[in-house]
Amino acid sequence: MSIRRSTMTRRAMTAAAITTGLVLTLAGCGGGDGGGDKTDKKSPPSTPAKQDAGGGQKDDDKEAPAADKVLAEVKGEESITLAVTSAVRDGGGFVTVSGKVTNSSGRFWPAANWRGEERELNKNGSSVAGASLIDNEGRKKYLVLRDTEGRCLCTKFTGGVKPSQTVDWYAQFPAPPEGTNKVDFQVGAMPPASIEISEGE
Repeated sequence: MSIRRSTMTRRAMTAAAITTGLVLTLAGCGGGDGGGDKTDKKSPPSTPAKQDAGGGQKDDDKEAPAADKVLAEVKGEESITLAVTSAVRDGGGFVTVSGKVTNSSGRFWPAANWRGEERELNKNGSSVAGASLIDNEGRKKYLVLRDTEGRCLCTKFTGGVKPSQTVDWYAQFPAPPEGTNKVDFQVGAMPPASIEISEGE
């Protein structure tokens, strides 16, 4: 009877020891990256949003649009201002010139004489079809490119330009030889605008 009782006591103590070991093991694992409440760990403070001088939130990702860079600007006939903002040589062997034209007069401007005097260009109406690039050093003149039907690769001022209105324009020309970057842009009776051609990407 005493042997049986001592055997049961030993089994009970062994079971208690195993249970205690398991509890301690689980308690040790609870402090790792696994589950469990991590209230003792401090999270880094969030960065406060930047504010401008007026107290509003400032967004660094939003920047004011950059103003167009003006390569040249000329004023001439009928209070017209012509600005050239870009002249880029492209890989296809042509140059694209673009800019803005402003009608500072108090009347409608049809841009009729900017289409050029060639008979083929008459169908282009109010446009910059009569514009040219002049290479003074190489003594060459480059006319606006056109398709097989005589339509220019350029802006057409449909309906002309209203008083105090500013409109965008562009014209494409054959590219001067490599190394020739300084040319004059001319259209109608406007003075020549000296520009520098930049290389496209």
